[in-house]
Amino acid sequence: MTRVIVAGAGPVGLTAALALSRHGLDVTVLEAGPDLAAESRASTFHPPTLEMLAELGVVDEVLARGLTAPTFAYRDRAAGHIATLNLAVLAQDTAYPYRVQLEQSKLTPILREHLARRGVQIRFDSRVTGASSDETGVGVHVADGSAVRGDWLVAADGAHSAVRRALQTPFEGITYPERFLVASTSEELTGWLDGLAAVNYVFDPVDWSVLLRTPDHWRVLLPTPDDSPDEAELARLDGRLRQIHDPGRPWQVAHASIYRVHQRVAASFRVGRVLLAGDAAHVNNPLGGLGMNSGIHDAIAYADALAAGDPDTATAQAADRRRRVALEFTQAVSHRNYERLSATDPAARAAHLDQLRATAADPARTRAYLLRACMIESLRPVTP
Repeated sequence: MTRVIVAGAGPVGLTAALALSRHGLDVTVLEAGPDLAAESRASTFHPPTLEMLAELGVVDEVLARGLTAPTFAYRDRAAGHIATLNLAVLAQDTAYPYRVQLEQSKLTPILREHLARRGVQIRFDSRVTGASSDETGVGVHVADGSAVRGDWLVAADGAHSAVRRALQTPFEGITYPERFLVASTSEELTGWLDGLAAVNYVFDPVDWSVLLRTPDHWRVLLPTPDDSPDEAELARLDGRLRQIHDPGRPWQVAHASIYRVHQRVAASFRVGRVLLAGDAAHVNNPLGGLGMNSGIHDAIAYADALAAGDPDTATAQAADRRRRVALEFTQAVSHRNYERLSATDPAARAAHLDQLRATAADPARTRAYLLRACMIESLRPVTP
């Protein structure tokens, strides 16, 4: 039986493990931490990702625990609500014409439970430090000095992937000039702002933002100067939040973090018998919620390829296709979202806002727009 090692027990690694197990392959998961990560991080599931989770038998639990978001909205900091796009126009294209908001830390326990039912165990405290590949298989090196041998390795060990580095695979791209600040609040923003959807993109040349609802709280994403200390930025956070809405008191902020954002793609997604997936293969800004979804799509593509009659050819094709999607779709769309949110030219900004209003008013234009924004177009041809 083909044995596949999966490095990383995040949403991408565990999705790969479950898909591989359902294909009848032997799977071992190695995770650096003592347990599943608890950070919220990514929280948007697009329609094609929900389709994949349905195939894995976990979508009902995701829907039960998540927040269904049938629309998302565009706003302007000065002008207010601009347009709301309704995903119902995708009913002919998917069984899931909506987004689901659920933190990735709530998906991974669901996946772990399904893996346990199938007898697939996760080896915690097993940080992968590197890998070597030859014609007969792959050797995976663990921090405790042990080694694990398998036929293939799916490396889903994050943006700082030890596997990618050990293979000396270039990871080129850009770093954004500002950092991103994410604040979680228990405030109910729907009582403060008109036309608010579960997902809202707010245009502004200086202080653009994203307002995102999850089952437990609202999250606010803000750009943050690169040359300002974290302490200073956190100290002025309430003042920035009051520019969104001032309740006459400090906002209730449960948690806030600041991180640097990159757009990078590995030079190859397959090196010998190693397949790079998720952040180990590609990272992008979070605008549009494409990163985790794209990583899950990697995982499913690799599992299908490894279960094929000729996995060597199938994985090479899958890796090339997923890299092309990362470059031509995920990177392009997420960076375009950033440029539009932060555009400074008044005429260009006004033209884009007018375009969004016209799109929202025309179901055909809305569908064409959402086929791309919701990632359906990145996976399969669509008919007019």
